Amino acid sequence: MMSAGKVLVLHGPNLNLLGTRQPEIYGHETLDDINNSLYEKAAINGWDIACRQSNHEGELIDAIHAARQDGTVAIIINPAAYTHTSVAILDALNAFDGKVIEVHLSNVHKRERFRHHSYVSLRADGVIAGLGSQGYHAALDALIKAS
Repeated sequence: MMSAGKVLVLHGPNLNLLGTRQPEIYGHETLDDINNSLYEKAAINGWDIACRQSNHEGELIDAIHAARQDGTVAIIINPAAYTHTSVAILDALNAFDGKVIEVHLSNVHKRERFRHHSYVSLRADGVIAGLGSQGYHAALDALIKAS
């Protein structure tokens, strides 16, 4: 059982373009819209949340490493394209002791075959795909209910 604490939300490459990039796949909400709604939900439930986006693999890994030391109890991660390519992100997540929930806006299993494999899923305690931005809320709800 986990108590209320700090959650790190990591958004991978190109997610800074949400709202304008392929809205037929990713929707019309911006990354700020998603983050602001998560900040609000976390605050209402007594949780601390930090949201970060990077187009650079090393910055995502550095954030995961920092989470090991700063009291973070869980990571919600949408690794985007790094889902299918990054053993380095998997290794960083394997060194993190808290919960990990993998989120994807689209249903990656309905897309190109190369998107069907996730390195991150090998570490994730849960995977949510295809719910749009509600997937992030489902992940946070799961953490809150487990506390």
